[in-house]
Amino acid sequence: RRVIVHFYPDGIKGGAHPCEQQFFGRRGKPVKKMRFVPAEKAFAIARKLQGRGVTVAEWVTMRRLFGERGVAPSRLAYRIGMSRGAISKLADRLIDKELVVRRADTQDGRAQTLALTARGRVLVPELAALADDNDAEFFRPLTAQERRVLRQLLERLVEQNELKVVPI
Repeated sequence: RRVIVHFYPDGIKGGAHPCEQQFFGRRGKPVKKMRFVPAEKAFAIARKLQGRGVTVAEWVTMRRLFGERGVAPSRLAYRIGMSRGAISKLADRLIDKELVVRRADTQDGRAQTLALTARGRVLVPELAALADDNDAEFFRPLTAQERRVLRQLLERLVEQNELKVVPI
């Protein structure tokens, strides 16, 4: 949530008098406009995924399992940057939705692996298309050149800050 306060520098409201907007966050401090970008994108994709009965965390997990025969929950947790407990609860939800199956490891019967069900494998490309549409919709105001420059700048920031895990 945010509060938008309208400031009228001349003290006169309406008509041709200029109005400045200041955005305030939860703690009553001004919010930088750059922070709206990831928040709005995350909220938009969450709404679209929710319409398909999947959360963002479930989508990220399914995407990581796509194309794999079976992944140990601990390895999946490491790849996504979540705790093993969180992956276990997430896997339970996906199993309940019949999108993921838990199996005994073929090489170590005591260990378990997670894999997408046939339904999950069909759903991942559909959700990927939703994510692509979300990106296209959000970045539509930019020209192709501006999108290319923005992508290069973001890639440089990710590299320079050594970001390796997508936060969920």
